[in-house]
Parts: sequence; structure tokens; C-alpha cells
Amino acid sequence: MREIGAFEAKTHLSTLLDEVAAGETILITKRGRPTAMLVPADWPDRKTAAGAADRLREIRARAQGATVAEILSMRDEGRR
Repeated sequence: MREIGAFEAKTHLSTLLDEVAAGETILITKRGRPTAMLVPADWPDRKTAAGAADRLREIRARAQGATVAEILSMRDEGRR
């Protein structure tokens, strides 16, 4: 993650937007303190993160008491 001051961000906004569109995340600071973050528009939101956490809990529940071979099989399920 790149860090940039607010004045420089204002001066170079167009360039920064191009970088963010390419996948970069940029932290904007004001007087050295984090103030804002430029992230790609498809950045995961809270709902997406909550869904992923729920899925991990389901996987953990399925894996309790499982053998190493069963865990590896569950891991490989997602690769097909």
C-alpha cells in the first residue's frame, strides 16, 4: 500500500485514480495521520467479508474430528 499526503493527492488525483484502477491501494494522510484510502471500486465490502467468515466457520465445523486425509480432500474440493 502506497502512502501519499493530501496536498500531493489533490495535485495528482488523475494519476492516482489510474493506479487504483490498476489494483493499487493508496493511503492518503493529512499532516502525517491516515485520513482516507483510495481502493479499487471492486474492493470487498463488509457483506462480502462477512460471507467469507461464515464460510470459514462452516468449513471449520466440518473439519472437527476429521483426519488429515479428509481435510486435504475438503481443500481439494474447491480446486475442481
